[in-house]
Amino acid sequence: MTGIVTVYATFADADEAARIARTLVEERLAACANILGSVRSIYRWQGRLEDGTEVAALFKTRADAADALIARLGELHSYEVPAAVVWPIAGALPAYAEWVRGECALPSG
Repeated sequence: MTGIVTVYATFADADEAARIARTLVEERLAACANILGSVRSIYRWQGRLEDGTEVAALFKTRADAADALIARLGELHSYEVPAAVVWPIAGALPAYAEWVRGECALPSG
């Protein structure tokens, strides 16, 4: 394994995605964030079927920092229950994986 993961998350709009992405990179919880743009989301929430637009983003981070990134994202997010899931990265260009690991701080604790 590479020691790095991608965290996928959705946001209410591009401004929220950018604000949170900037914070997570500044705090060294993520090496990089890719804001992918508008996605259509169809889901059930509080017993109702919802159909709306969100903005998706991918955060590159150390595997051992993913939980801290998700916790901080949850603190900053406008949603009551934000979507934030970890996707393992089985392979990557070694120099890229090293860069991601080097840009992310080790979790404290």
